[in-house]
Amino acid sequence: MSNKQEQENKLILIPKAEKYIEYMLQVIFKLPRTEKFSIGTEFKLSLYQMMRNIMMISKIEKINILRYLNEIDSLLNTQRIYLRIMKKNKWIDEKKFKVAMELIYEIGKILGGLIKYYAKNIKK
Repeated sequence: MSNKQEQENKLILIPKAEKYIEYMLQVIFKLPRTEKFSIGTEFKLSLYQMMRNIMMISKIEKINILRYLNEIDSLLNTQRIYLRIMKKNKWIDEKKFKVAMELIYEIGKILGGLIKYYAKNIKK
């Protein structure tokens, strides 16, 4: 991955994350009232923290970037768990679950490439 590709991958994360967040906010809005204010709130906080970290990786020096990339990855894993809980309890249907998981997959694929690149190229 060249420097240019690396920068493009960082920047492409922003609109992909925005699309995912917009979709998930609509899903969370339609959760049952009791769940909207429990798992829904936790999910939203996780989404916003993920977006803050994505914005940070385009601004910080390379040496600190891996920490933020790993944080984003852990937030995505947490969101996958929230989604499985929502589906299992039938708070969301199969279609919403699949769309959300596909959006996470797209972000995760880019993120995985960036983590691999930085893990290999940062001098320890």
